[in-house]
Amino acid sequence: MAEKIKMLTPLVEMDGDEMTRVIWKMIKEILLLPYIDLKTEYYDLGLKNRDATDDRVTAESAAAAKKLGVAVKCATITPNAQRVKEYGLKEMWKSPNGTIRAILDGTVFRAPIVAKGIEPLVPGWVKPITIARHAYGDVYKNSEMAVEEGAKAELVVTGKNGETRRLIHDFTDTGGIIQGVHNTDKSIRSFAKSCFDFALGVKQDLWFATKDTISKTYDHRFKDIFAEMYENGYKDGFNKAGIEYFYTLIDDAVARVMRSEGGYIWACKNYDGDVMSDMVATAFGSLGMMTSVLVSPEGAYEYEAAHGTVTRHYYRHLEGEETSTNSMATLFAWTGALKKRGELDGLAELSAFAEKLEKAAVRTVENGVMTGDLYAISTLEDKKKVSTEEFIRETEKNLNG
Repeated sequence: MAEKIKMLTPLVEMDGDEMTRVIWKMIKEILLLPYIDLKTEYYDLGLKNRDATDDRVTAESAAAAKKLGVAVKCATITPNAQRVKEYGLKEMWKSPNGTIRAILDGTVFRAPIVAKGIEPLVPGWVKPITIARHAYGDVYKNSEMAVEEGAKAELVVTGKNGETRRLIHDFTDTGGIIQGVHNTDKSIRSFAKSCFDFALGVKQDLWFATKDTISKTYDHRFKDIFAEMYENGYKDGFNKAGIEYFYTLIDDAVARVMRSEGGYIWACKNYDGDVMSDMVATAFGSLGMMTSVLVSPEGAYEYEAAHGTVTRHYYRHLEGEETSTNSMATLFAWTGALKKRGELDGLAELSAFAEKLEKAAVRTVENGVMTGDLYAISTLEDKKKVSTEEFIRETEKNLNG
């Protein structure tokens, strides 16, 4: 076998949970370690270790990503009450993704992996659509409570010149619920900068959408910051690149996207991006066919799969059953990180290998060898459903073929 490809700087490796943890190990052993002298700084973000470390490990992994510049993350569990009981947790730990995103102050860019035979449900979508999701604040950093009948809820801000109050609702005749959300000018500027820089890098139009007609202060602040940064820092660059920055209302953007051919970046606030990225992924085929990278304004990159830990398959795996779990998104998290590491360190061979591995995986699908989720939707006439490991082994054959 040829000499392994060298690395200079380690990747930050964030291991995860359940079936994706199993796939993670397979990808490393079959597709990476035989070919690369893989250097990683390892952090175990599996739920048991997060509990054992009081979740310090998550913050430590994010700090490492800031320092080393490139990270790759496996899917992780965000525990609910059932998970607390199942794993015997000390408490209901927060989302690792939310913690990492807040520390990196980044924007999540998600785009579909396109393969022949996996046709979009929207026929006009002939080019991939990238969702740029703001990764701080809004409902993911909310404060909420139940309100009893007869109570009055107010929004109170205590500043250096005293208090400012706004009535939220007077619960005279019934109880209810309230929720407070926030964002910061700094984070919104980081979001805008990441979006503009990313659009220039890939030379694609950038859309941004909010609901500023209803949210005349909160959403309008996003709109104003984007407009100011575009006019004062990016307009000339966009014009030279032949691309456009376009603002519209979120409901108009949803209507427009259905009529578009794709091939652009759609920037959304945190929750909007969460929902729309799943919609785009499903319409292009599968959440298992979606790339995801968190980009910080300082230039740190964290690559991950856009889907969850595939719990149902994991329980079957534990019972000794063979699964047919799609490994594409997890594989592309690794290849994305390796390509970026190679780019930053000037290692063309490393980047070229990652590119070659991506093409081998796509070719496997296009040759009709695929996991169950893709088999169910593929339009190929000659197709074969294979197990999780069989797909990875077939990708290895195409890599060396």
